[in-house]
Amino acid sequence: MANNIATRRTRPNYFYALISVALVLFVLGFFGAILLHAQQFVRLYKERVNLIVELVESASTSDMIALERFLKNADYVRPGTINRVSKEKAAQLMRNEFGEEFLKLDLPNPFLDVVFFNLKAEYLDPEHLHQIREELKALPTINDVYYQESLVDNIANNLQKAGYFALGFGLFFILVTATLIHNTIRLALYSNRFLIKNMELVGASWSFISRPYLIRATLHGLLSSLIAILALVGLLYWLNQSFPEVYLFQDTRLLMAVIFGILFLGVLIYALSTFYVVNRYLKMRVDDLY
Repeated sequence: MANNIATRRTRPNYFYALISVALVLFVLGFFGAILLHAQQFVRLYKERVNLIVELVESASTSDMIALERFLKNADYVRPGTINRVSKEKAAQLMRNEFGEEFLKLDLPNPFLDVVFFNLKAEYLDPEHLHQIREELKALPTINDVYYQESLVDNIANNLQKAGYFALGFGLFFILVTATLIHNTIRLALYSNRFLIKNMELVGASWSFISRPYLIRATLHGLLSSLIAILALVGLLYWLNQSFPEVYLFQDTRLLMAVIFGILFLGVLIYALSTFYVVNRYLKMRVDDLY
């Protein structure tokens, strides 16, 4: 009975270590997924910018249809984003907004027919926007083309800053992850410090003592990584079903990169931390173990 109790006391609590490491790897994997898909998020944000094409006052419905047909064939237009608002519909919207007060003014319809659409992300820069605007204004039925110039400039100016910030934050997060995993493993092996030292005192070599711990660390690293991967894939599947416009992990290559990254970091950090902890206990004097 006493031997069984002593054995339990010297057995590391690997279950909590596995779950703790899996949680840390899960968070790291999710952050890695966000970083790898940053370009898709930027593209999604860019493609929400509207270009508004205002037709001349004498334009007819057939002119609007012809303009829509022209835009559908244009390389720079994001498919499915072309919409039109006639001047009659715009006036009706104003009536709905201001009610009878708008009707009492008895003014001629001040609105013009407009067509608005979104650009593909690769065309959302000042040079392309200027070319597109000049191309559309050259059409005889176009009065002017409008877009949010300040928003476009802000996107261009902030992309580089966001990239540096994401890189720095990613490196910091990896450092924090490694520290948390190392401390978790150190606590798990703390109860085995006397067993490790006793094996050295009876003549076992350091490599012989470390080998079973390193093998176990590799297996535990794989298991923690698999738990983290399953949780991450489940979360991303739910996000894709709930928010399809986010486009997370529709690129299989990025998905595999994140999966292999979690596996590699899980096994590497687990093995290195275990090797360091075991050798640290081997270097300590017996009195220092208490």
